[in-house]
Amino acid sequence: MGETGRDRKRTLSAVRGWLVRGTTMAVLHAVVQVGVAAARIHTPGAIAVVEPAALGVLAGAAVLWGGLDGWLRRSRRGRGVAWFVAGLLAGPLAGVLGLVGQSALLDQAGVEVLGSVLTSGAAFTALLVMVPAELGLVLGGLVQPRRRRPVIGGQGQA
Repeated sequence: MGETGRDRKRTLSAVRGWLVRGTTMAVLHAVVQVGVAAARIHTPGAIAVVEPAALGVLAGAAVLWGGLDGWLRRSRRGRGVAWFVAGLLAGPLAGVLGLVGQSALLDQAGVEVLGSVLTSGAAFTALLVMVPAELGLVLGGLVQPRRRRPVIGGQGQA
C-alpha cells in the first residue's frame, strides 16, 4: 500500500516538528554546557550561582516552547510525542556538541569522556527537555487562545 500525498505531508510535518525542537534544544544545551564549563574554569567561586541559573534557563526554555505549543493547540494528535522524540534527539546531540565546544574552546576535553556524555549526560538532557516541555504543553493547553473578532459588513477594523 502506498502513501497518499496527504499522509506524506503529515509525516513530514511531524518529523519537522521534533527535528526542529530537538536540534534547537540540543544547541541551546551545548552552548549552556560550554558556558558553565567556562565559568567553572575562569570564575570558580561563581559556579554555585551559575549552575542553578543555567538549569533554570534550560528548563524555562522548554516550558515556554511547550507552553506555546499547548496554547496554539499545535499537534493535538500525539501532542507529547514530538517533545518526547525531541528529547531523545537532544540528549546525545547536546552531549556531543558540548564536548566538541569544550574541547575546541576551553580545556581540550577528549574522547575519554564520550561514554559518560552519551549515557548519563544524554539521559539527563533528554529528561531536561521532555519533562518541562510536557509541563508547558499542559499549562499552555489550559490557557484559551484569543479569539478573532468577526468582520462586520465585509470590512476589517483599522
